[in-house]
Amino acid sequence: MEDLLNELEPPAPEPEERQRRRRLLGAIGIAGLSLVTLGTLTTGAVFSDADDLGANSFTTGTVLIGTTPATALFTVANMAPGDTEYRSLNVVNQGTLDLRYAVTSTATDPDSKGLRDQLGFAVHSGVSAANCAAGNVTGGTQLFPAAGYQTLGASSVVFGSTAQGADTGDQDVAAGGNQLLCVVADLPLATGNAYQAATTVVTFTFSAEQTKNNP
Repeated sequence: MEDLLNELEPPAPEPEERQRRRRLLGAIGIAGLSLVTLGTLTTGAVFSDADDLGANSFTTGTVLIGTTPATALFTVANMAPGDTEYRSLNVVNQGTLDLRYAVTSTATDPDSKGLRDQLGFAVHSGVSAANCAAGNVTGGTQLFPAAGYQTLGASSVVFGSTAQGADTGDQDVAAGGNQLLCVVADLPLATGNAYQAATTVVTFTFSAEQTKNNP
């Protein structure tokens, strides 16, 4: 009987067979773990939301300078030695930013007689049209020159500076504001015969820049 039971009992696995079974069981365990992990990743879910904060708008300001009159402040004919011409000029800040400005000039002598080197100029600020008159300029401050009259030559800095930043002589005008100037042109009484029928053409340039963030 014992011999019969021994024949029916399966033989013990060889060492190599036991190792093969262990590797197979390990692989099955890893595969099972991977399936569990994959299932966790693919089946999980969370609530979420998003919201747009739109319509953010930015608009820049403007620097815009203008004058009244806009052109030809002087149109003078038959000027004689000893004549002095007075003109009121309104400088207007037409932009939305405060500005400062400077004035430069250029002058040409189409006939080469050199009248530009004879004709003297002066500029006063804060003078009303009524006070910018023949004989005397009342009130205000003389911006150019310090006193009397000065010729402009081919080019000249009348007042202020075109360099960026605040400079001596620059004039400040608030947005929407204005500044009255009185510009005077004088032909000296000592002007000689060589300047008869002479012509000079003068251009004044008003250069403006923002004052904000521009010390």
